[in-house]
Amino acid sequence: MAFPDDVRYTATHEWARLEKGIVTIGVTSFATDQLGDVVLVELPALGARLEAGKAFGVIEAVKTVSDLFPPVAGEVVERNDALADNPALVNQDPFGEGWIVRLRPADAAEHARLMSSAEYEKHVEEHHA
Repeated sequence: MAFPDDVRYTATHEWARLEKGIVTIGVTSFATDQLGDVVLVELPALGARLEAGKAFGVIEAVKTVSDLFPPVAGEVVERNDALADNPALVNQDPFGEGWIVRLRPADAAEHARLMSSAEYEKHVEEHHA
């Protein structure tokens, strides 16, 4: 399983990509493998202020339901409304079309403190082997 180098990771299996001052958030391919087929993604409202590590929504799959945690704090500036009609995008393209929300971060430096691809891969191996 490959984890892209252009994103940072959390121990709870979310990823964050910082581009032009905006952080795009999704769940990792490891998370989608563990969840199974995603059938619902609960999205926060536009303008909502999210706190890093505090649940902002739910992802429901055939196997289980799991909370979603933002890797960084910030204001929701965009949400992937395509997931309402096709939540399977999370499974099909977790690091692309399956993104969940975009935030204007409260502190862009938070992004740099997240795990690198290599660190996340090691975390997965150590905790989920």
